[in-house]
Amino acid sequence: MKKAIIGRKVGMTQIFDESGKVIPVSVVLAGPCTVIQKKTVDKEGYDAIQVGFEDAREKLINKPLKGHFTKANIAPKKFLSELRLEDCSGYNVGDVIKADVFEVGERVDVSGVSKGKGYQGTIKRWNAHRGPMSHGSKYHRASGSKGTSDAARTFKNKKMPGRMGFENVTVQNLEIVRADAEKNIILIRGGIPGAKKGIVVIKNTVKAR
Repeated sequence: MKKAIIGRKVGMTQIFDESGKVIPVSVVLAGPCTVIQKKTVDKEGYDAIQVGFEDAREKLINKPLKGHFTKANIAPKKFLSELRLEDCSGYNVGDVIKADVFEVGERVDVSGVSKGKGYQGTIKRWNAHRGPMSHGSKYHRASGSKGTSDAARTFKNKKMPGRMGFENVTVQNLEIVRADAEKNIILIRGGIPGAKKGIVVIKNTVKAR
């Protein structure tokens, strides 16, 4: 990736463009993110920067992390993330990444943790077909056969009921509609993963048109 920023999903709204057309957008409180550590090929074997987002109370930080922040001479942060950028030479410890790192019209990928939906059956979780709904069928939303009769076991990766959602999801090729560095706000066309107040990572897309 060439550039990225951490943010917190605020929710969705809509804005109007110059022609009066409605644009549905996701609002992200993006940054400011502070560079906590810089990793190099000589020391760690690869180039990357570690950034922190949102200030944290000092009493909630454990001793190893407290020493990590003290070494960088930076106030403790709630969220840390490592960004493996193509070129990290322009960043140094203490630098701040703001919302204006992205421009209007740029395409981005947004990663976050999707909403948890609890324990669900195969119809909702895997889009399985239901059984006949007529009277006497006795087979409506059951999961059906679990495998072959001769194997005497259930094969791995069988689509069965279980926990749905609450997993890392990336939505690709979304458009930046607005980026305001003063208010630390980025507006992205369409929906992005996660619930309100969820943490997301915005990075330039890998599938640019």
